[in-house]
Amino acid sequence: MSCWVPSCPALSMCRGLAALPITCLERAKDLKTRLGILLHKPELGHRIGTSSKLQLGSRQRDSSREVLEWRESFDQLLKSKNGVTAFHTFLKTEFSEENLDFWLACEDFKKTRSKTKLASKANRIFEEFVQSEAPREVNIDHETREITRKNLSGATSACFNEAQAKTRTLMEKDSYPRFLKSASYQDMTKQATSRGISKRSHT
Repeated sequence: MSCWVPSCPALSMCRGLAALPITCLERAKDLKTRLGILLHKPELGHRIGTSSKLQLGSRQRDSSREVLEWRESFDQLLKSKNGVTAFHTFLKTEFSEENLDFWLACEDFKKTRSKTKLASKANRIFEEFVQSEAPREVNIDHETREITRKNLSGATSACFNEAQAKTRTLMEKDSYPRFLKSASYQDMTKQATSRGISKRSHT
C-alpha cells in the first residue's frame, strides 16, 4: 500500500541542488562568501566616510571667515550664497521666509532682458507676493502696494524697487538682528572661530 505525500517545494529544491555537480555548489558557496565580505567589510565604509569628512573639513575652513562676515552687515549676509541659505532656514522658523523669497525673486527679475518675459514675471511676482491676500503676501504698506500695481502697466526692471527696498529694510531691522542672536548662528560662529584658532595653531 502506497502513502501519498503532498509535494513540497523545499524538498524539490533540495533534490534539484543535490543533482547539481559538486563544483557548481562549491562555486555558489564561494560567491556567497565573497559577497558577504564585500557587504560587511568595515574599512570600505570607513574610507568613504573619511574621504567625505576631509572634503567637508576643507570646505568648512574656507567658509569660516565668510560665516563671521555675516555679522558685519546685512549686505555681507545677502552677498553670500551660504549666508542667504542660513538666513532662509532661520526665517522658516519664524514663518517669514516669504520676505527673503520676494527679495530674491526681485533680484532675479532685474536680470530679465526680454520685455515679454519681464511682463509675465512681473505679474507672477505681484500675484504671489504683493497683491492683497496673495498666497505669500509680504508686509508692505498700502501705498507701496498701489505704486507697484501701477508699475505693472508698463513693466520695467525697476517696477518692484520700492516694494523690494521696504521688504529689505524690514528684514534688516527686524529679522537680521534675531538671526545673529539665534542659537543656530551662534553655533556656526563658535565653530568658525574654533576652526580659525586651530588653523593658526597648526601654522
